[in-house]
Amino acid sequence: MPRFPAEWEPHAATWIAWPHHEPDWPGKFEPIPWVYAEIARVLAPSEQVEIVCHDESVLEDAEACLAAHHVSGRVRLHHRPTDRVWLRDSAPTGVIRGDGAVVWCSWGFNAWAKYDNFAADAALGEFIAGVTALPRRVPMRLDGRGPVVLEGGGIDTDGRGTLLVTEEWLLSGVQDRNPGLVRADYERIFAEELGCGTTIWLGEGCVGDDTHGHVDDIARFVAPGVVVLAHEPDPSDENHRRSLDNLRRLRDARDARGEPLRVVTLPFPRPVWMDGQRLPASYANFYIANGAVLVPTFNDANDRVALNVLAELFPERSVVGIHAVDLVWGFGTLHCLTQQQPA
Repeated sequence: MPRFPAEWEPHAATWIAWPHHEPDWPGKFEPIPWVYAEIARVLAPSEQVEIVCHDESVLEDAEACLAAHHVSGRVRLHHRPTDRVWLRDSAPTGVIRGDGAVVWCSWGFNAWAKYDNFAADAALGEFIAGVTALPRRVPMRLDGRGPVVLEGGGIDTDGRGTLLVTEEWLLSGVQDRNPGLVRADYERIFAEELGCGTTIWLGEGCVGDDTHGHVDDIARFVAPGVVVLAHEPDPSDENHRRSLDNLRRLRDARDARGEPLRVVTLPFPRPVWMDGQRLPASYANFYIANGAVLVPTFNDANDRVALNVLAELFPERSVVGIHAVDLVWGFGTLHCLTQQQPA
């Protein structure tokens, strides 16, 4: 039986892809590589950082930015084309087999049913499996209609057989990843491919999330039986209704052990807007590395609140804020751009 390990379990590496696709951050691209260099600087002391670079010029830019940030040691650059850089969704998911070996679960990827150019990203699973010399499994639909299309930002686990997902992501039909699949089909897939026999279905994701409901912007396991939930107390904000519904669902839920969950709330920052469009700014999009927890910050009074909440939950790790006001213009932040390779 495979097991989807929790993010706080040991990593062999973190995978990221160096930014190069300017339309992902229209008018905001210039500072983005420097944010990535800061991410690598924080990660490198505690784990290997594997960086995918679209072409030679991107690789050279990455080298220059990393050198300017004095990033050295456990960093390795790879020349491999990518369409975009959101590896949480396009890279494979690491699971652990019954014999203890790591295998990549390589989902089908269709660029969130939004873009036509995703062939390079869809091939990343094969590339990463080759570099790591780890086996790769492609989950297939039972009806023979190809691989199961999923993104890593839509799933979160306690490492003990419990999975968090949202109905908006998989069941609303807004972006139909797998036409014809219903709730029971997904629960079977999660049990067979990830060893997660208990699926907790939340409702909607946060406002502004163009993936339509990825769970990593709203709710995350931080320990067995403990979930942090992004909660909006202002009744005039659309996230208020959504987060109250998800809070109720979590309080009513039981994990794979049959135990109730402890729910810790995180605030949202005040809404972040760009060109009249609300962006999915959320502290829940943090990334748990071997020695640190990287938390997106937004020049907001709630930055300190969120950092303190997470510092109490992760006393053995450094909790580090990473400026994400520019980064979120790409509709994602720290968890969206990282993918861990389990040890």
